[in-house]
Amino acid sequence: MRRTLLPLLCGVLAAAALVTTPAQASPDPAPAAAGGGDQPYASYWHPSTILSWDPATDPDARFNRSRVPLRPRASDPALKANANARAGEGRVASLVSFGPTSGNPSQGALDPNYYAFTHWQYVDTLVFWGGSASEGLILAPNATVIDAAHRNGVKVYGTVFFPPTAYGGQIQWVRDFVTKSGSSYPVADKLVQVARHYGFDGWFINQETAGGDAALATELRSLMKYARAKGPVEFMWYDAMTESGSVSWQDALTTANDAFLSDPARVSDSMFLDFGWTAAKLSSSRDLARSLGRDEHELYSGIDTEANGYNTGVPWDAVFPTGQPHVTSLGIYRPEWTWKSSTGPADFRTKDSRFWVGANADPSNTSTSSAWKGLANYIAESTPVTAKPFVTGFNTGHGDFYNVGGVRVRGGGWNNLSVQDVPPTYQWVVSSTGTKLTPSIDYGDAYEGGSSLRLTGRLDATNTVRLYQTRLPVAADTKLSVVVKTPAAGATNLKAAVAFTDAPTTFTTIDLGATSGTGWERKTLDLSAHAGKTIAQLGLQAAGTAASYDVRVGQLAVYDGTVDTVAAPTGLTVLGATDVSATRKSLRLAWTGAEQAHHYDVYRRNPDGTRTYLGATPNDAYFVPQLDRNGTETTTTIEVEAVGAEYGRSAAATATVSWSGTPPTDTNLALNRPASASGQCNANEGPAKAVNGSVNGGNTDKWCATSATKWLEVDLGSAKSLSRFVVKHAQTGGESSSWNTRDFTIQVRATTSDAWTTAVTVTGNTAATTTHPVTVTARYARLTITKPTQNSDPAARIYEFEAWGS
Repeated sequence: MRRTLLPLLCGVLAAAALVTTPAQASPDPAPAAAGGGDQPYASYWHPSTILSWDPATDPDARFNRSRVPLRPRASDPALKANANARAGEGRVASLVSFGPTSGNPSQGALDPNYYAFTHWQYVDTLVFWGGSASEGLILAPNATVIDAAHRNGVKVYGTVFFPPTAYGGQIQWVRDFVTKSGSSYPVADKLVQVARHYGFDGWFINQETAGGDAALATELRSLMKYARAKGPVEFMWYDAMTESGSVSWQDALTTANDAFLSDPARVSDSMFLDFGWTAAKLSSSRDLARSLGRDEHELYSGIDTEANGYNTGVPWDAVFPTGQPHVTSLGIYRPEWTWKSSTGPADFRTKDSRFWVGANADPSNTSTSSAWKGLANYIAESTPVTAKPFVTGFNTGHGDFYNVGGVRVRGGGWNNLSVQDVPPTYQWVVSSTGTKLTPSIDYGDAYEGGSSLRLTGRLDATNTVRLYQTRLPVAADTKLSVVVKTPAAGATNLKAAVAFTDAPTTFTTIDLGATSGTGWERKTLDLSAHAGKTIAQLGLQAAGTAASYDVRVGQLAVYDGTVDTVAAPTGLTVLGATDVSATRKSLRLAWTGAEQAHHYDVYRRNPDGTRTYLGATPNDAYFVPQLDRNGTETTTTIEVEAVGAEYGRSAAATATVSWSGTPPTDTNLALNRPASASGQCNANEGPAKAVNGSVNGGNTDKWCATSATKWLEVDLGSAKSLSRFVVKHAQTGGESSSWNTRDFTIQVRATTSDAWTTAVTVTGNTAATTTHPVTVTARYARLTITKPTQNSDPAARIYEFEAWGS
């Protein structure tokens, strides 16, 4: 794109050098060995090489399929959060580069640092942006992005990018693209086939290569009409090439480019206008679109946020004039600035909220001295929550651990948008006559996935928290289920809040009662008294008094009858395995799915009978990036279970992976290594006691600390490959089990100049000894304790901190 092409290409080529790419020949992908277990990536081609693509022979094709259909969306103007926002007018297209063209993993990765976007309610179309002369011009979206977007009712387009000649573009590539065979366009046939097979909705065409003529421009329009007729497949055309064949950005719909919208029949479904538009240009574009019988909102006025994000200057009144109808829609180029400019996941989430919702993290209040008020100021929220069952665990699709049913089944960072839940429609709208509570997505605990909803603050008046706009009909057997967690047993001071379409802004509340402990508890509420009505909003209401209110919500569900059972998958097969080392493999798995499945959870069975989570997908194939040998085991059992839409779980299908050779012997690399700490209770309870290999030396054979922050750090001497941490708590030394450490993290780094990376997060522990499998390389390991005991005792007591590896 004009003015952004150079940084785009530089970024793509630089990133390509940093990301491990599949075993593919440059510039086009070649299939990996069919029997391998290597990482699958999103597909990309040149016009000539896409002709040979066949999903039956491409070993990656199965892993790039989305099984999530595009959900219908609704938007009730009466329920918009912001008085200035408008519904049913201007739409938003988001052009996002999730990674370099050749480096988009098909099904997530073991890294929490990812563009895990959670503001789908303001977006209508996501363009999976990419393409470069050196890698490939045609880029199909990966499965995780399609899954998440479709679950939120957002269409997904792949990209066809013909770069300027200065950056490697060749006009012959454009001619190859439109080459005909009789009356057909073979490349167009492949574009349709790819979109159908992978399950996405259309293509963004960006033709910026000079040297064309009017005949070539005509063929491009004919190709789009041909493909749309064969569809269903949609096209968004970028304002670059004109009808004469020259590349001349109009920054508007004009008589020089309007044939790419209607010629006279519908050519493309929409047009992305380049960034130089003005109020006058948009006004004339609207008038011309209407004269062609097209909706002016099929024009997307582009803004370039790649470099400056929400510091970008935008003439907002030209596209979204205050108090007047939207003139066109909005196209946002590279909103993932919020991720790429961030210092980590938390900073990304703060920036992303600022970008989409505004400076106040409240879509109902976008007042600010900044010119960037957030998209919530202009666009009314849409919702895909239009059918039952509806279940959310507030899982954003990335995190530092993974929980299933409130149980920690894996530590370590990950991203996988395929398991992202529908995010709250309103982030965040709280009404109160007193102090407002603070809702947030909490990454320290979860019921399902890596996050939960948390309400914190001073409770001194009734607080109503709007969460979801919905269209859910209530039947005689409809249930509303809420899973909650409190710091101590007792009253939750929390009610479910439900509004119905006959009075959509008035909430009916149902008390959740009290908890019996500090774990996750499910409260199932009967909605039969409201049968025949339709739920318009779901929320929560806190009432009472608490100086420090703190409640987590791990799941919110609306469903009929009892939780449905789901059939088990069958035919689990290891398609291929790759030996990464003597103790690590990557795997490609496939199975025959169950019709009722929402997704499939993949585990390994450990020698002690426990299970470790490996990942999840709605697909019937999954790539396991990391399977580690546990001790001297000679085989590992893989299990796949189906999870229904109401989160009922099936029996597991199983398969076996074999290990060969004798594994290296792990040792406790922390034993007698230099250790430091935040403090110590007594002179004889220093950090060295936690790495001396003993728990039998009496009650002083431990590290103890009562400091405000409590941490223990060990220097392993050099960077080591670590397989697990073991922490021995108070009970192992003969002390009370009520003093076992409850909440803690383990962080690692290779050098003192590196940032700490969280490898293990534990909440709610009660055990005397805890074991935490990891796969990290580090010299320094730090144990940080956030809740030292099961009660109010303030002392941390660690008898041994072990780091096992080789």
